Amino acid sequence: MTYEEHLDEVTTLITEKYHVEDQVAIDMVMRAQADDFFTLHDDDPSICTLDRAHADARAVYKKYR
Repeated sequence: MTYEEHLDEVTTLITEKYHVEDQVAIDMVMRAQADDFFTLHDDDPSICTLDRAHADARAVYKKYR
């Protein structure tokens, strides 16, 4: 998946797994992105996988809730 698709998937997973509103999940992902959480993903799209999206959703939720 592309970098943008990965961010969308992480956002969707946060809403589904943690039962938060869409805007709250979007804000979390945007804050993580501003903190360079996803820098490697942009540099190496091969790490933009569904498994990684699940791990990233968990990490982003834990750090940015």
